Amino acid sequence: MADSGSGEAAPAAQPQGSPGAPGWWERLRRRGAGLAAVPWARALGLLAALGLLYWLRVPLRLRDNLAAVTVFLSTLTPKFYVALTGTSSLISGLIFIFEWWYFQKYGTSFIEQVSVSHLRPLIGGVENSPPVPGFSASNGENETNRQSLSECKVWRNPLNLFRGAEYSRYTWVTGKEPLTYYDMNLSAQDHQTFFTCDTDSLQPSDTVMQKAWRERNPQARIKAAYQALELNNDCATAYVLLAEEEATTIIDAEKYFKQALKAGETVYRKSQHCHPQNSQHEAQLRRDTNVLVYVKRRLAMCARKLGRIKEAVKMMRDLMKEFPLLSMLNIHENLLEALLELQAYADVQAVLAKYDDISLPKSAAICYTAALLKARAVSDRFSPETASRRGLSTAEINAVEAIHRAVEFNPHVPKYLLEMKSLILPPEHILKRGDSEAVAYAFFHLQHWKRIEGALNLLHCTWEGTFRMIPYPLEKGHLFYPYPSCTETADRELLPTFHDVSVYPQKELPFFIHFTAGLCSFSAMLAVLTHQFPELMVIFAKAFFGMLLSPFSFIMEKIKRFMPSSLWHQLTQI
Repeated sequence: MADSGSGEAAPAAQPQGSPGAPGWWERLRRRGAGLAAVPWARALGLLAALGLLYWLRVPLRLRDNLAAVTVFLSTLTPKFYVALTGTSSLISGLIFIFEWWYFQKYGTSFIEQVSVSHLRPLIGGVENSPPVPGFSASNGENETNRQSLSECKVWRNPLNLFRGAEYSRYTWVTGKEPLTYYDMNLSAQDHQTFFTCDTDSLQPSDTVMQKAWRERNPQARIKAAYQALELNNDCATAYVLLAEEEATTIIDAEKYFKQALKAGETVYRKSQHCHPQNSQHEAQLRRDTNVLVYVKRRLAMCARKLGRIKEAVKMMRDLMKEFPLLSMLNIHENLLEALLELQAYADVQAVLAKYDDISLPKSAAICYTAALLKARAVSDRFSPETASRRGLSTAEINAVEAIHRAVEFNPHVPKYLLEMKSLILPPEHILKRGDSEAVAYAFFHLQHWKRIEGALNLLHCTWEGTFRMIPYPLEKGHLFYPYPSCTETADRELLPTFHDVSVYPQKELPFFIHFTAGLCSFSAMLAVLTHQFPELMVIFAKAFFGMLLSPFSFIMEKIKRFMPSSLWHQLTQI
């Protein structure tokens, strides 16, 4: 076997009768495609076709058939042309509607897809060859692929709402489900990862909760949580489930989380002492750590929602100091939002200085908060007319560049901040650089942009300039990696169906959409004209068909001119 790092491996030769060898039709098609590229071969083929037509004129009775067609067309009534144009307009309209529906659902043209997939190989089109096993991609391509996969990863929303106290209340009021099944399924997987371990079978309450996290029915999960509390009154995960799903207010949720904190701290201290024993206790310590961090974070979010913002900031800072290795939970985004609510912009800048680093993954909260702080320095006195006359100052250039950087990272956010699109409740999971992240960011940060005078005006005047700097098609980015192409599909899974998902870049309508629309309009116009002016349109139709048949008559006249009259008389007698 060839080494994969040795460059391109030569493909093995296939025998004539092997399954991979091309058949007779494939070989004939390739030879025909090769000859079609030679000019003299095309001219010879045209002469051969004319000669064949001349040879078959008698068996095919071309002259009689042309005369019969002419007679048939002359006998058609105006009602036939009305029916013909009406039927053609109906059929072309149905084709246009189907093409439009297919494009909206799958993002491509059905006719184009069928043409490329089935017809192109038959007429000599180039097919995509499978990758050669011995070929290894360049490091740059591998890096781009890895970045694209990481950017299409779905993340837990750091500021996700409470199901019982917020999402369920929305359902009660509007009758709409704010969460999709895919989103809730991801949350169920997260709960099983965070709150279960291999030692759950040793505790009856943990065994019950392990089954509870897998239940699809919310009432069954709540019932299982109460069963776990009957078995063990200090079951922290049972209190977590009740706080998330049964509590109908933030105050009730906070009470459950305080009980979970008390139970979780006790279990965590016990796990710390048992930690060095074996791998099972390591898994249990990891589970108990996850429970404790989750509970403290949700308690801080409860304090933030209940107006105790300074208390929430202190809890978040303490949590980040106590567990510095859990930065992947993005607790700093909760801290940024709380500090913005306090208008502690110096503290916000200090947090950004730590987390807005080139080596760390970005988010809309990081990029747009940095842009907000720079816009704050100039937005109160910014005027487009003044800037066009005297030019931008250094501070204004920095603010505009920060806005361009943020918009390039997530181009969906400005329409929500400028209230050009309606907001919905954010999902429990988001896709970075996608519409789901934009909804989650704008839901919590729109008020902070409104609070700073002129910030939204500066954003409105400058955000569209970002797209003039990004190459199109999006082969590369300006400040970030190219915008991933997978965001639309993932966002449609994460966001509810009643939300109009924002798509970037906007897809151009395929050629066949324009073609079918033009065909439908043209045939409908013909149908109306034929119905209103039948006699006149019949004259035009006969003239049109006569013009189509005139080339055949012209060929026959040329043949008659260059052929001896005696031979022509004999042929016509045949």
